[in-house]
Amino acid sequence: MNLPKQAPNWSIALLLIIGVLAVSTSSILIRLANMEAGAGGLGFSLILAASRLSLSSLILLPAWQKIQWNSLQPGARRYAAAAGLCLALHFALWITSLSYTSIAASTALVTTTPVWIALLSRFWFGEKLTKMSIAGITVALAGGMAIALGSAGAESAGSSKLLGDFLALAGSWVVSLYLLLGREAQRRGLGIGGYIAIAYTVAAIVLLPLPLALGTRYTDYSHIVYFYILLTAVLPQLIGHTILNWAVVQISPTIVTLAVLFEPVAASFLGYLVFREVPAPAVLAGAAILLFGVATATVGAKKSTVNS
Repeated sequence: MNLPKQAPNWSIALLLIIGVLAVSTSSILIRLANMEAGAGGLGFSLILAASRLSLSSLILLPAWQKIQWNSLQPGARRYAAAAGLCLALHFALWITSLSYTSIAASTALVTTTPVWIALLSRFWFGEKLTKMSIAGITVALAGGMAIALGSAGAESAGSSKLLGDFLALAGSWVVSLYLLLGREAQRRGLGIGGYIAIAYTVAAIVLLPLPLALGTRYTDYSHIVYFYILLTAVLPQLIGHTILNWAVVQISPTIVTLAVLFEPVAASFLGYLVFREVPAPAVLAGAAILLFGVATATVGAKKSTVNS
């Protein structure tokens, strides 16, 4: 396979930081849109997801002209389209979860992807994890769970927290597939621009009719709601998701998803600034555990790379 050119380590790290910060704004913007519209639940969540991806797809229209279709290896388009289906399902599950549980709990659970990525990579790509990496993943996930449990009693958390937590967890399963499918699409010749154009467009096409089928309209919301939707298309989607999709080709997908474990910390901090959601002591302790686990897993991954 003709793999994309390897970027310098410092640029990968810098872009990952930017990507994680960008995706961390997603839950905040979604909550703001929910509050401004006075709506929530599945119907409005699908409105947000479909609109976000549709705007992203429109912005990416020029990228279609740059796709070199004849040079693509077999399966590239299928992998990209399958990734788009997973992305649509991810947003339907995760955005809905924010109507039922807290920002900290939802983002912590949806970022449990390292476990599913590590398991899938082991069987799909034959990637091996060192004992230190496995220990780091375990510790990091324990920190994420502490964040979720600690935030469960927050006054601003939605009702039916168990449902919201499950939806966020299910969202992490499908986003893991989305990242790995996107990696394969790029390894088979699709550039990052062409890949995200296909994946985001497929996800938008899948989601667009669903709100209408549920009797939810795209119109009659305030201008501020549409402004928040535009911001979700630009910040967490076009900047955040695109950087993560690029990074999974540059380095191990497990390391990318471990970096994303910083999202609950950043989202919880933003939640405090915007909504005054005060993290419980367990959330703060969970954040410290999470950071330690990420550092341990990263060191273990570097040792694996050196020894291989």
